[in-house]
Amino acid sequence: MDTNVIPTYDLSDRPTGCCPRFDPKPWQDQELHLDKHRFVRAQTRSVLHVPVNMGKVFTKTMQTIHDAHAEGDHFMVLSHDDSPWHAEHLFWVEQDVPGAEMVELSGTFLTHVFEGPYKDANLWAQRMSTLVQAKGRQLEKLYFFYTTCPKCAKVYGKNYVVGIAQVS
Repeated sequence: MDTNVIPTYDLSDRPTGCCPRFDPKPWQDQELHLDKHRFVRAQTRSVLHVPVNMGKVFTKTMQTIHDAHAEGDHFMVLSHDDSPWHAEHLFWVEQDVPGAEMVELSGTFLTHVFEGPYKDANLWAQRMSTLVQAKGRQLEKLYFFYTTCPKCAKVYGKNYVVGIAQVS
C-alpha cells in the first residue's frame, strides 16, 4: 500500500443520514504506512473507559473539519484510551484545520476488523497484540476506528471496529 493512503468507502452511502455504511473487506488485515500525515486531535472524558462526551466532541470536531473543507475522500478516526478517564481521537484530514489542534503521525500500522459490542474492546486489544506478535512485530500503540455510531450500528445490524496497531 502507498504512503498516507487508507482504504476508501462510499461516504455518500448514508441511509441513516449519519454514518456511512462500512465495508470491512478493504480494511481487513492491511498494512498502512503513514509519513507525517496530518490529523486533528480531540479529547474525550470517560468513566472506566466508557466515553461520556464522545457525541458532542465528534460532532463539533467533524463540523470544524467540514467548515475547513479538510475531509477529502477518505475517513478514519483513530481512538486511543490512554486511561480509564480519558481518550484521544485523531481525525484524518487532507489539510490543516484552523483553530484545531493538529498532529502528525508516522509509522507502520497493521489492521484487523472486528464485529461486535464495545464491551469486547478488551478482547480485541488482546487479539491485536497476538496478531502483531504473530507477524514478528512489536506493538507500539493501539488505536481503534469505530466505523459507526451506536445508533447507526443498530440500524445496519453490524458494529464494525477496526483495530489499528502502530508497530515497529
